[in-house]
Amino acid sequence: MIRFFILLLSITTLFASQVQRYRWVNGETYLVFLEKNNLPTRDLYYNLDKDDQRLTEEMRTGVHYQILRDNNGTIEQILLPLNDELQIHLYKEGVTYKFEAIPIISETKTEAFHTTITSSPMYNILKETGSKKLAQIFISSFKNSLNFKNDIRKGDELVMIYDQKYRLGHPFSMPVLKAAMIEMRKKRHYIYLNKDERYYNEKGNEVEGFLLARPVRGARISSYFTKRRYHPVLHKWKAHLGIDYAARRGTPVRAAGSGRIIYAARMGSYGNLVKIRHSDGYETRYAHLKSFRRGIRRGKYVKKGQVIAYVGSTGRSTGPHLHFELRKRGRAINPLRVVQVTTKKLKGKEYKEFVKLKKKYDKELEFHLNSSEKFQKTPPFQNMCYIHLLTKSDNEHNNSH
Repeated sequence: MIRFFILLLSITTLFASQVQRYRWVNGETYLVFLEKNNLPTRDLYYNLDKDDQRLTEEMRTGVHYQILRDNNGTIEQILLPLNDELQIHLYKEGVTYKFEAIPIISETKTEAFHTTITSSPMYNILKETGSKKLAQIFISSFKNSLNFKNDIRKGDELVMIYDQKYRLGHPFSMPVLKAAMIEMRKKRHYIYLNKDERYYNEKGNEVEGFLLARPVRGARISSYFTKRRYHPVLHKWKAHLGIDYAARRGTPVRAAGSGRIIYAARMGSYGNLVKIRHSDGYETRYAHLKSFRRGIRRGKYVKKGQVIAYVGSTGRSTGPHLHFELRKRGRAINPLRVVQVTTKKLKGKEYKEFVKLKKKYDKELEFHLNSSEKFQKTPPFQNMCYIHLLTKSDNEHNNSH
């Protein structure tokens, strides 16, 4: 049974519980966290299956998590977000603690921000919003097409429209930039997120970012990236943090981008694994390999398109395929958002649909550009005290699970 903090309000025995929020400490592992909080490591880690153990490695520095304690200070529940869709839920049941992965309950709001530049886009976004994430998505979206260092002038304006997820009433995960405009020397430059989840300028030309090629040419995708998937056999929530390419055993696997190999050996359920570090904090992983190409080893620099290994079925695999992952600064992201062979110029029907989308965003950008509304910062998190009741039927229900 999934148990959420919010549901405590609706549960009719009377007692008080308090939710407190913490930030995940740099360098702290899940096991250290359990030990620090006097939680049973055997039940909550060593007795888990390998997939759930690997999930615990997804905890990242700076992520906010919540602990629910009773009025004696005993931990009742913990929520540890792994990404923007899946979280670890630790909860007390009787005298023992249980582990489960559950979906994150969140809502998405479309928001906008406008400012007049006094120093630089990064400085002004940070100063007025206090959000490093908003500054990052704006700068990274334009950085390969515009020169902020030389062409920005004091008095230039910028406006951005973005989707922000909220969890427990507070911003959560990276915002997604939908459209933006920046003025440079009184000339306006635009960027739009199209329906194909790629960014284009006002002319319908794709804005070039970090580009990857397909690691297995002509292969069929047999499993897509998802941060939460309910496993039909295991009957629990799991993440599939990569793309599976179905191909015959021995099919060449190519480096999706140029970079340096930082790992080339066997690793648990990954089987034979190659990791390549690229520029801008990107890393690609190639798993379940039959074998490595001769000369492929840690420290070797490889070029985009170079054969590095061959498709296999090593590790936890039901058949020959390549499991391909893309990570940026340790966080798994969907490879399909950046895997492409060439930059794209929209034509025909695609271009007509883009123009309609562009006109919609242009009206919204102009509205926010002319608006004097200030950025509304979210108030600080307040520790919450819940008084809740447990009915007889709830007790019977809990005892049956």
